[in-house]
Amino acid sequence: MTTAAAVPAGSVRAPAPSDRVRQVVVLVGSLVAAGAAAYGAGAFGGTSVEQTAGGALSSTATPVAPDNPAFRIWSVIYLGLFAFAVYQVLPRHATSPRLRATAWWVLVSMVLNAAWIGVVQAGWVPLSVVVIAALLAVNAVVVVRLVRRRPESTAQAVVLDGTMGLYTGWVSVATLANVAAALTDAGVGELGLGATGWSVVLVAAAAALSVAWAVFAAGRRAVVLGIGLAMSWGLAWIAVGRFQGELVNHTVAWAAVAASAIALLSALLATTRRPRP
Repeated sequence: MTTAAAVPAGSVRAPAPSDRVRQVVVLVGSLVAAGAAAYGAGAFGGTSVEQTAGGALSSTATPVAPDNPAFRIWSVIYLGLFAFAVYQVLPRHATSPRLRATAWWVLVSMVLNAAWIGVVQAGWVPLSVVVIAALLAVNAVVVVRLVRRRPESTAQAVVLDGTMGLYTGWVSVATLANVAAALTDAGVGELGLGATGWSVVLVAAAAALSVAWAVFAAGRRAVVLGIGLAMSWGLAWIAVGRFQGELVNHTVAWAAVAASAIALLSALLATTRRPRP
């Protein structure tokens, strides 16, 4: 009679060929997507997003457009995504259940980000709303999967959870700003509430979304802090842009200040919850 050989305690299963494929494709794909996005954003001689589509997405195009310094957060996000790409390709991480569940989705997110920049460069502002909505949906899938499984290490919590938290929080604010820009570019009009009224509604929606993220991701500290910090950052720079510059609007500015505080406080409160198993 034969029996299967016992697996020694503490041993790690050998990675499947699909694991190696995933690691290499995600690494190469992320580098290509990041390079394309950087070029499209104005690096290496490319045209910045603010100068494309007739300025429809500039910092003064709508009352909910963040001021220019807000976009510096992309440097941190891209650095985090690069760190993730390197982290996930290390041999010891090939069989990580969390990476198996999220790595492909992270790559799709980066490709969509590069696609969004390409669409904007082509001047297709309405289509940019569709792309950024898809980007936010993909990031939401990643967040859901991260919340379901606890980080396997502190390093993973930083490069995966923290990075995707920042990325998702920023895209959450950017999606609302993109919608406003597309409606303005299409000449939809003020639909009864006026520019100020609709801007306050969008800012309030961002605050509500930040609370929803905090409630959902509570117990996953790196994720929830990343989302809260990025949303608070983006909303704060909307406030700065409305307190000064070409498009001063104190009503929207104070609404953005309140929303920024709500985003930050919600995230901080969510971190006090006991970590999920």
